[in-house]
Amino acid sequence: MNTLQPNITNTTILESIDKGMTYQAFRDLVKTLAATGGTTGNEQTEAFFAYTKLNESRMKRWDKTLKVSEADKTSIENFKGDITWLVLAESWCGDAAHILPVINKVAELNDNIDFKVVLRDENEDLMNMFLTNGGKSIPKLIMIDNTSGDVVNTFGPRPQIATQLVVDFKAAHGVLTPEFKESLQAWYNKDKGQSTIEDLVTLLGA
Repeated sequence: MNTLQPNITNTTILESIDKGMTYQAFRDLVKTLAATGGTTGNEQTEAFFAYTKLNESRMKRWDKTLKVSEADKTSIENFKGDITWLVLAESWCGDAAHILPVINKVAELNDNIDFKVVLRDENEDLMNMFLTNGGKSIPKLIMIDNTSGDVVNTFGPRPQIATQLVVDFKAAHGVLTPEFKESLQAWYNKDKGQSTIEDLVTLLGA
């Protein structure tokens, strides 16, 4: 149960947590949209319908195959805080499809981590509080201490290694090309969620 106090925590964050979905609810939503040719978000286009369908396949695969090392598992299980991971996402977002299953796998290992998902385009005020270089990049994880109500850290939209790949490519080419985006998806597949796990373990201070 959410224990944040309205007089301590920004009302926007508090309301977002209260209306946040569980990971399973988000997965059910994506599965339904993929089966019916739909998508979340403001851009209701064929391209975004296709991305949602692709992401359902990606998330289903990661939910089944993702592995956490024994060392990381121990670190996660030893976390003694009381936190909420509030994550902004959309069904069409490729990065979210690779990262949310990892966040869920980590959160499942410790009852002190409450994982909630909210949709970016339905939570503009919250998104605007946590921009990345001025942009509404997702997924964006907001880590909230449930005792103090403080936002203690953030993560996203990508693990640090992938972020550096994007920064370097933009510096060299100006924009992210379709070819680069394909190579980034290949990187996620090769990495198997391990870089994201490492960053989340660091986030926990483990």
